[in-house]
Order: sequence, then C-alpha cells, then structure tokens
Amino acid sequence: MWTLLHPIRSLLWSVALLLLGNGLINTLLTLRGTDEGFSSTVVGLIMSAYFIGFTCGTWVSGRLIRRVGHIRAFAFCAALCASGALLHIIFVDPWVWVVLRFFYGLAFVTLMTVVESWLNGQAASHQRGRIFAVYMLVNLGAIAAAQQILRLDTPGGFLLFAVTAILISWALLPITLTRRQQPAVPETATSSLKALIGFAPLAVAASVLSGLAMGAFWGMAPLYARQLGWSAGDVGMLMSVTILGGALLQLPIGRFSDKHDRAQVMTWVVVAAAALAALMPFAPNQTALLGLFFLWGGASFAIYPLAVAQLIDQLRPEEVVSASTDMLVTQGAGSALAPILAGALMGALGPQALPLYIAAVLALLGVYALFRRRHVSALVYGHPAHFEPMTQTSPLALEMMYDDAQPDLFDEPFNDVDDHRSGAGGRGADSDDDDSDDLGSAAFAKPGVDEVPPRPSPSARRHE
Repeated sequence: MWTLLHPIRSLLWSVALLLLGNGLINTLLTLRGTDEGFSSTVVGLIMSAYFIGFTCGTWVSGRLIRRVGHIRAFAFCAALCASGALLHIIFVDPWVWVVLRFFYGLAFVTLMTVVESWLNGQAASHQRGRIFAVYMLVNLGAIAAAQQILRLDTPGGFLLFAVTAILISWALLPITLTRRQQPAVPETATSSLKALIGFAPLAVAASVLSGLAMGAFWGMAPLYARQLGWSAGDVGMLMSVTILGGALLQLPIGRFSDKHDRAQVMTWVVVAAAALAALMPFAPNQTALLGLFFLWGGASFAIYPLAVAQLIDQLRPEEVVSASTDMLVTQGAGSALAPILAGALMGALGPQALPLYIAAVLALLGVYALFRRRHVSALVYGHPAHFEPMTQTSPLALEMMYDDAQPDLFDEPFNDVDDHRSGAGGRGADSDDDDSDDLGSAAFAKPGVDEVPPRPSPSARRHE
C-alpha cells in the first residue's frame, strides 16, 4: 500500500486539507446566515450560487490550467477560496455572499481538477482503480471530519472562518513543494448530452434528480437542524453521520449492483431513500432522526455513482470523460436549483418541508425508474463497469476508474447480457413483454453473456 500511495502522498494531503476547509465553510455559512436572520429562501440562493459556480467551472478550469500550469492554477484558486472565506465575515450581506459563493465554486472545481488530473498522471494505469478508492475515502472522510470543527466556536464568531482560510492555505504547502513533473491537461471534452439522453435517459434523469435531492441536503440540512433547535455541534453531528452513512453503505450497494441488474438495484435504492426521507418528520427524538439520516445517506449517496456506473456500462473508454462531464453538468444543474426550491418550501411550510421535498424528488425518480426499466439501453460491450463511491468531482476523476486491463475488454466483440441482467431483452431492448415489469428476485440473477452483432456508435445506440 505504501508503494501505491508514496508518489501521491502530497496530493492526498492537499485534498484532505482542502476538503476540511470546504466542508467546514459550506455548513458554517448556512448556520451564520440563519443566525443573521437571512430567510430560508435567501440562504437557499446563497447555497445555490456555489453549485452554479462549480458547474460553470467545469468549462473554465482546463483553460486556466493549460495557460499557467497546475501549481500556479492551484495557488491562484486556493488564494481565491481562502480570501473568499474571510470576506464572508467582513461583508455580512446576503448578496455579497451570493457573489462570493459563485466565485468560490468556480475556483474550487479548478482545485479539484488540478488534483485529479495530477493523480491520473502520477498513477500507473493498473493502479488507478485503487487510487480512486483511496481518493474517495480521503474525500468523504475529510468532509465528515470537517463538521466536527464546528464545535470549536459559535458560527457568529471569527474563529471558524479563520480556520477555513488556514486549512485551504495549508493545502498549498504539499502541492507547491512537490518536485514531480506536472501532467498534461486534456482538452475539454465535446458535449454528448443529447446523445446520452437518447440512449441512457435513466442515467441522466438519476443525475438531475439526485442533484435536486443532494443539493438540498448539502445546502439546507444545517438550516433544517437549526430550525429544529439543534446546537451547532449537533448540526455538525447530523452532517457527519449522514456522510459516514454514505461512505460506509454505498460501497456494498454498488458491489451488489456490479453483479445484478443495475437499473433495478438503483430503483430499489431510490425507493428506500425516498421512504427514509418521508419518515424523518415522524422521528420521535434526535437519536432516531440521526439513525434515519445515516441510512438515508447510505442510500442517497449511492444514486449518482450507480447512474454513472450504469452509463459507463454503455460507453467506449474514449467516451467516458465527455459523458462524465455532461453527467456532472446535469447533476450540478439539479444541485444549483435544489437549495432555492427547498429554501422556498421551508420558508412557507417550516423545517419539515426539507425531508418531504427530498422524499418527493426521490419518489419521482423511483417512479420514472420503474417506467424506464424495460427501456434502458443495452450493455453494449458485454463487460459492466465496476461501481466506485463518488462525490461531486471534476470529470477527470472517472479516468481513475479504469485499469490497464479494461481497454482490452472493451475491444472484444459487442456482447449483450441475458434478460436477467438487463430486465427482459437486454438493456437496450424496448421490450413490451410483461416479464420486464417483474421486480421480483428472479431479476437479480447473475448475468450471462451471449454474442451479438458488432458494437454500434453512440448515435446508433439511441433508443426512442
């Protein structure tokens, strides 16, 4: 393991420090805005600005890195994020915060692009899958740990904002001291969203609607807990418990989906997440609510990675970065809209509108997933992708999901799976057989493989 991590230890330290600072400021601003008397709608708008900036940054980050290099781009954006954290406490005004959050999101996605492109460049191809798993472990662990820093001071003080700026500034130290060669930055991938909607509508819908649910959680859950009368430390515990649930439970869910009908697994996961959210307003005490959030985190955090894995099942290796960019954009669009919608509902109906909103969004996705099960596109290359836990990242993160063996597998003749793996007639079959609607345990049988004609292009894979 040390041999694997030694070349990237500086990057992992930078990631951990960055996400400690970012995880802290995201929750802190919601709490401080609430204490300043900002309405739920205004808090939602502030939180949305970050996701808008993050999404827009997916197009800007590569150009900046190509222009000035990885280290300079990282230093430039880290300075923006650290100073932005301090400017929030100097200018306590909601509209100033909206602007600051937009540029913070823009800079932060560039920081993640630098790190992830460097990880890709440093790792041998056969090690990228393991490195991706370690990277996600550091990612989720740092965000969960950041919530406990809230116990150091009240949100109304200066200390927590200063700690955020310090952590982001410290993230510069391992990166700027490295002597390793900077990797090349790939060109921005051409959008294929229209094609994705055509042949993988369920994956795209899951991306958008999971963004609508998760964006509401990240932006408004601290406000929800605060309105229930919880202390800042208790709010941090709620966030940490949910993130830990996502970190611990999504991997076994994903590994199960690797061996069974992924669309059906995702359907049941979405239904479970919706049911758990619907139960939250009826939790008898704080401990029970924390338990529900832990289980909800395990289910809901798995939805977007399941959608990505299902999409990769249907792609050539050279299509992955382009498709992942489009998936990030669609999820970012949902995440950007979510805090505004949830904030408006909470302002009108009270704090319990948040879990009910999340339940409604996930229930909508569950209904659509049931409807689309027999229309999901074919697993065109006969070798499914491996599920990997994910959070919101840059498009380059998905390159780490491939090892050196997979391109050879993708060069095999086009294969389809039997009707157990694909839900009657293969993933691409728009079959109207009644059996395709059967959600019983038989559909969870291990897939088989049969030869079929050579693989088509993305446009040829489109199903109406």
